[in-house]
Amino acid sequence: MQPGIKRTPEQSPDVLQVGVASERLRRAVLVAVIAALIAAGCGAHGGPRSGASAGDSLESLLKRPGEDVAVVAGDQDFAAGDVRFSFLVIRHDAQPVERARARIWLARSRTDRPFERATARLEEIGPPGAGEAAFGGVGRIYVAHLRVPRAGRYWLVAEPVGVRIQALGTLDVKRRADSVAVGARAPLSATPTLASVHGTVAQLTTRVPPDRALVRYSIAALLAAHTPFVVTFATPRFCTSRTCGPVVDVVDYVRRRFEARGVRFIHVEVFTRNRPALGYNRWMRQWGLQSEPWTFLVGRDGRIKAKFEGSVSVRELEAAVRRLLL
Repeated sequence: MQPGIKRTPEQSPDVLQVGVASERLRRAVLVAVIAALIAAGCGAHGGPRSGASAGDSLESLLKRPGEDVAVVAGDQDFAAGDVRFSFLVIRHDAQPVERARARIWLARSRTDRPFERATARLEEIGPPGAGEAAFGGVGRIYVAHLRVPRAGRYWLVAEPVGVRIQALGTLDVKRRADSVAVGARAPLSATPTLASVHGTVAQLTTRVPPDRALVRYSIAALLAAHTPFVVTFATPRFCTSRTCGPVVDVVDYVRRRFEARGVRFIHVEVFTRNRPALGYNRWMRQWGLQSEPWTFLVGRDGRIKAKFEGSVSVRELEAAVRRLLL
């Protein structure tokens, strides 16, 4: 259900309550974004537009014509090496900028010259033509891949191609991520299944309608069987980000394309007894997860092959499954 939508006769009071809560959360996020824009020293610059030269610092990039805003990051758990960074660029009027590409410059400070340049691609949130809308009505998100050699705080500027707007952000990179690392063995989590709860699907998923096909297998069983799988940790009903609900829809969409080829797909809820007040459940703790959603690819050898924090598009997930699990 989209946030703030009016109740129809078939909707329960619980569903209506979630819609109201989502609308309140949308407003809170909007306030936070506006505050971030002010903190970043947002404004607008005039004058002729020119290309960035090799000697430009991040500060000089921010002086280019257009709005200065803050990057709205879609993930936060980064380790040195190859970093997948997802983000939104939000105008002063709270509207997202959605161009096909965005240029990225990464430096060790705002006054340093960038040591890394990359191009971010705009990825769809949710499966094509169906599924739950992302929180706040956001339909697409930028994704960039950056090479960061060591831990530390980094500064970046993102500039959607063809738009006079620059977004400033930071990237806090740790020596090791909190979440299970790519290459590490997957935790032997005996996650519940339809069989283990005697078919009481409401214990396993907050999605409406229930994603029954994603709660048939446990992580531990697939590890024991040396079966490659995709597991997503997300809570469609109680999501606290703009992207968590549609991730389950994406995983289910990709499942239909690859399940016949021997890859299995699992959805694990994130809260104890599906109650946010009780905090994250033991499966989240076992995987070192301090946010949601997260999606992992696990190979026949039981090792993590790839992971995605926040939103992952059908294109990204399909490509990863083909390359790493088949």
